[in-house]
Amino acid sequence: MTIKSDKWIRTQAEQGMITPFESGQITANSSGERAISYGVSSYGYDARCGNEFKLFVPNGSNGIIDPKNFDESICLNHYGDHIIVPPHGFVLAHTVEYFKIPNDVLVVCLGKSTYARCGIVANVTPLEPGWEGQVTLEFSNTTHLPAKIYANEGCVQMLFFQSDERCGVSYADRKGKYQQQTHVTTPKMK
Repeated sequence: MTIKSDKWIRTQAEQGMITPFESGQITANSSGERAISYGVSSYGYDARCGNEFKLFVPNGSNGIIDPKNFDESICLNHYGDHIIVPPHGFVLAHTVEYFKIPNDVLVVCLGKSTYARCGIVANVTPLEPGWEGQVTLEFSNTTHLPAKIYANEGCVQMLFFQSDERCGVSYADRKGKYQQQTHVTTPKMK
């Protein structure tokens, strides 16, 4: 299994692996203001954060986060060009980009150093062979201060690993519960 280069990523994007796609590193927004970079890098793709957020807040009901029985009332829905995450807070978001992962590729997602150096940790589980959708992003503010996350700017880097053979059963084959998700997707049981 080898990590794939910018050339491979561009070729796969032309075949629909990443939509919308930026073939180079973008460091400014449409107004010319500095932006947290996104687009193709040497061995990865820096994805953007969408403008839909679900901020976890105390709901007064049971105070427990249960992945088997998720209570949506613990989430405050927010749409905008940024969100302020309270100290030690947690927020879900999604990528602007829609990914279609080939059946012989596994994608590992890492947080960008710009956010990491501010105490914002990004956690995303691997994008499995055959999976497609907008990636749900998880951000934790590990600091004692409020933290800002920007929409439509870079937030995570995707690293693509191609196997020397296709898997026997892809995520699509087993009809995974998060297949073709769009927007922020909270935990669900099949």
